Amino acid sequence: QVQLVESGGGLVQPGGSLTLSCAVSGFNLRNQAIGWFRQAPGREPGGISCLCTSDSCRMYADSVKGRFTISRVQNRIYLQMNNLRSEDTGTYYCVSVKCWPTGLGYDGNYFGRGTQVTVSS
Repeated sequence: QVQLVESGGGLVQPGGSLTLSCAVSGFNLRNQAIGWFRQAPGREPGGISCLCTSDSCRMYADSVKGRFTISRVQNRIYLQMNNLRSEDTGTYYCVSVKCWPTGLGYDGNYFGRGTQVTVSS
């Protein structure tokens, strides 16, 4: 059974840091790209970062480039988020995707339940 379970969200002040984690089970991450989508209040989800199969590439949206880092340790995908801004507030979802260096797209298969990140003073 495939599962993606996010954790690590919370309340943080502007300029602070958080690390999100996605525990993946049921498929081999060497063969499956994983991404992070963010849904801000009242808006559609948007892809912000992804890790290509076999860690062959990483992609970052312009809004997070230089501040967020995606990585993998065994079957966990991490999103290190630094210098957080109020506009980073939203629900973050771990999603199975197609990933390439300049973009990503949901592949229609799997996503987690999300973890809430609130950036506020």
